[in-house]
Amino acid sequence: MSEPATLPLVSSLLDAALPPSGLAWLDTARRENSQAFAAGGLPDTRVEAWKYTALRALGQRRFAKGDAAAQSRAVDASTLALPGIDGARLVFVNGVFRDDLSALESLPEGLTLQPLSQALQGDPEPLRFALSRHYRGAGDAFARINAANASDGVVLRVAAHAKIAVPVQLVFVGAAAETDLAWHGRNVVILGEGSSLSLVEQHAAASEQAHLATLVSDIELGERASLRHVVLQNAAVGASLIRRSSLRLQAHAQATMHVLELGGALVRHDLQVELAGNGSRLDTRGIFMPRSRQHIDTQLAIRHQALHTVSSSHWRGVANDRARGVFRGAILVAPGADGSDASLSNKNLLLSPGAEIDTKPELEIYADEVKAAHGATVGQLDPHSLFYLQSRGIPQAEARALLTAAFCRAVLDDLPDQPLREHLAALVLAHLPNT
Repeated sequence: MSEPATLPLVSSLLDAALPPSGLAWLDTARRENSQAFAAGGLPDTRVEAWKYTALRALGQRRFAKGDAAAQSRAVDASTLALPGIDGARLVFVNGVFRDDLSALESLPEGLTLQPLSQALQGDPEPLRFALSRHYRGAGDAFARINAANASDGVVLRVAAHAKIAVPVQLVFVGAAAETDLAWHGRNVVILGEGSSLSLVEQHAAASEQAHLATLVSDIELGERASLRHVVLQNAAVGASLIRRSSLRLQAHAQATMHVLELGGALVRHDLQVELAGNGSRLDTRGIFMPRSRQHIDTQLAIRHQALHTVSSSHWRGVANDRARGVFRGAILVAPGADGSDASLSNKNLLLSPGAEIDTKPELEIYADEVKAAHGATVGQLDPHSLFYLQSRGIPQAEARALLTAAFCRAVLDDLPDQPLREHLAALVLAHLPNT
């Protein structure tokens, strides 16, 4: 670990302590996580989970607390619109809820959607379990500071057996401010028994900035609940974005995730999934595309804990210029999770000599009658395919773009929302180099 409390980043985050909330259990959790962060500092590359992501440069920076002027930051609402997504929407700018950009009128029956700050003022007790969590792992520094400093976020509940047909949109916007800011969001999403929800999570930039944002999401699926979750991350090129998403699936629940990671300077997403109930299923599809000097790190950890659980994960990485991508895909089949079926594939392309992708598939099995497969590759575009396209009169740059786009699109093809699928494919194409 880095020297605790001596780095500029650590001291500036510790100086941003929240005022008392009036809830003894919440204040205790915030204080204890803050103390753990002060004692542990930032993880270094000797911590296995951070082996390929160095925090030395980030550790030397200072960030101001929050954004007192967030309510007046200029944000063009039209830039937040996504094709085919016109339902309920909750928007945060530099971590602050913006009612003027949100759409909370006429929520469908069975859906509760509100900012965390409002939920804590109303009935906070149902949030106690999620917000009282203490993070004790060697690599949990940002989860600790989030638990200590997050004053707002999303509370989303779907009642038992409610079917929310129109997608719900959650938007987190970074906007320029007078100085570099640190802001923190905490999300709690609960799907009741037999319910279903389509959720679109968007990380966007209203202007150029170099803020630090942390986001921690706890997502719980009741028995036979169904979640379809699309994540579009296109933060400002100078931003640092550290996220943790924890999913827990009860018996016969199903979750499907499509993730597109494009923006940011330093981006990290810890995606932790627990298949806790018999017959639960997870499908993840993801693309990460660092370019220039970007660093994008995805840590996927799936734990099969019950009988006949299924996980299927397909991730693609594309790195260009001097960018670096990191992908760790870890599957654990726990004792008693007999009959589980787990598969994970990570394929990666390097588009330039200076690009790097580090991939680390892991598989541990402690149960019987298990089907499991995992693998990873890192390579370049197939020269034969490239030659074939060029021989048909397609210029080299266009041929490279076509092959790379097809490589990425393979993990988007099963996204059922066609307008959104085509929009994401267009973003992938626009993100590719022109030469």
